[in-house]
Amino acid sequence: MTTRATGRARLHFGFRNLSLERDRLFGSLGVALERPRVVVEAEPAVGVQCSGANSVPDEAVASAAAYARRAVSLLDVGGARITVDQALPRHVGLGSGTQLALSTLSAVARAYDRTPNIREHAGCLGRGRRSGIGIAAFESGGFVIDGGVPTDAYTEDGPDDGNPSVPSVTLRREIPDDWRFLLVLPDVSPGKNGDDEEESMRAVLRRADPAADDRVGAIVERRMVPALEAEDIETFGAAVTAVDRLNGRWYTDEQGDVYRPPVGEIIGELTESGAVFGAGQSSWGPAVYGITTAENAAAARNAGLRALSRADTDGDVMVVPARNRGGITTRNNLIKKN
Repeated sequence: MTTRATGRARLHFGFRNLSLERDRLFGSLGVALERPRVVVEAEPAVGVQCSGANSVPDEAVASAAAYARRAVSLLDVGGARITVDQALPRHVGLGSGTQLALSTLSAVARAYDRTPNIREHAGCLGRGRRSGIGIAAFESGGFVIDGGVPTDAYTEDGPDDGNPSVPSVTLRREIPDDWRFLLVLPDVSPGKNGDDEEESMRAVLRRADPAADDRVGAIVERRMVPALEAEDIETFGAAVTAVDRLNGRWYTDEQGDVYRPPVGEIIGELTESGAVFGAGQSSWGPAVYGITTAENAAAARNAGLRALSRADTDGDVMVVPARNRGGITTRNNLIKKN
């Protein structure tokens, strides 16, 4: 029986704390998007076989095969034939790895009429060790804040391998229907990932100013969350921008500035547009996001195109809704939310 699982991109607005002097580390903030998407099909098979549509990079197919082998072991099933129909751009700040892992897990589980335990299995798939935003986006969508991890469970060598649990969600809110997110994806080198990312994170943790935790927390609690609940997009956008910049200061030594090149130029241009109410760099970038409305979508998109031109780079620009539901798995023409 063939099943199809669909995950969506997420934006990562930043962390609450990166100082080893505080009781808890990380604590992510972010939002699920309707597009772009990852789509994985699975059917029972002997062993694991994996292929991809013509537009899917070989690297994504290889990753899906690795996740499928792990999923087959976790679920204790015979095997799966996997097809990656769509994949997110890799290592640009949209959460491609987590969405591919969870979509593969869900498709394999449903192919055997199993209900996957997304939160439990995500850690075993190596996802969500620092940030729980991607897992929460797949589970339920919306705007999410997670609680981070105890500092004593984390070392400079990385997360404690004996504790693969995913940070729990401490707050979730739906994004208003008429809000939109501008995505600007410059055609430049990928963001940090793998060993390079781990080394940079260790360096950031050793240097992080603990006082920044207080500033980020105050913005989140007194401005960002109340503005979202009041559907005040201007205050929300300004709060997100402020948190994003404070996070960028933590990473200045690792990426060369508050934003990695050419993100600073692009954000500077977006802030000049009256159609964009906040802007930032998602994760390590180079994905840039802006916050706008359905009414201002065309003007926001033009601002994104203009920003790429001013930065003298090619790239993609899109305006997409948030997603206030989780990933979807289709089986026997029935749609089930994970």
